[in-house]
Amino acid sequence: SSPSSTQSISDEAKMKSVLALLLLLTSADAFTTTPSGSVRSTVTTTTSSFSRTSIALEASRNKDKVASRSKWAASRGYGLAAADDSGDAGKSVPRLIIAGAPASGKGTQCEIIKEKYGVVHLSTGDMLRAAVAAGTEVGNQAKDFMDAGKLVPDEVIIGVVKDRLDESDCVESGWLLDGFPRTPAQAEALADAGVSADCFVFLNVPDDVLVERVVGRRTDPETGKIYHMTFSPPEDEEILARLEQRSDDTEEKVKVRLEQFHANVDAVKGSYTDISVEVDGTKSPADVSTTIVEAIDAVLA
Repeated sequence: SSPSSTQSISDEAKMKSVLALLLLLTSADAFTTTPSGSVRSTVTTTTSSFSRTSIALEASRNKDKVASRSKWAASRGYGLAAADDSGDAGKSVPRLIIAGAPASGKGTQCEIIKEKYGVVHLSTGDMLRAAVAAGTEVGNQAKDFMDAGKLVPDEVIIGVVKDRLDESDCVESGWLLDGFPRTPAQAEALADAGVSADCFVFLNVPDDVLVERVVGRRTDPETGKIYHMTFSPPEDEEILARLEQRSDDTEEKVKVRLEQFHANVDAVKGSYTDISVEVDGTKSPADVSTTIVEAIDAVLA
């Protein structure tokens, strides 16, 4: 090639190097704006018209990228701007606990809460069985105690609960712990494990009403449907004839269960004084639900 051609290529290479350096400086400077909002430039006026235009364009693009990425991050709950860019960002999912004696109506209210808020409904029995079936570390520990006919200790139960609450569905949708913790030791261990709730709902029902509810319960062995001989008896005589009473649904046994419940419930409630809501469980399921929903909405607002 000719000397002039070589010189031309060399000049072009130098220009590209200078332009690349200027672009780098201006891209970094795109993060800082002047009071008027324009991009601050350290580029001297000695560059060509083409270079200045290219640099300004690139800086503008960088600034747009920064704004776009900031908005993306904020919409996902990252950074300080999250609250401004998205009304829902940073808002916690419901973390709820419901407690109540046997026959207090807890099961009915759990279904309503689950439907209303889309939370994951969790009972310790279901969680233990799932952990054992999955063969997790704490599940295997629980299985050893269960196979030996022993009570599963609190530390193992807490491990099962903590693992379950860390699963994606609970993290994304929130959770409802049904009847857990049952003892003050479990409540303390749950707190030590870093698990906290937004609302603790307690269904308050007098013992005489609970005894009447339990003793009158009957189950259809063919369908599993539960009836009550006083409040909701079956209309079909054939169904009525085949209803069965659970062995522990007698007055004697329910009173023992209630004694165990009362021995711990006050201490458990004491662990959640700041977030506790006591509801009159003798009212209709609809009225009870209205009170609970209002309490939860107030907490989540």
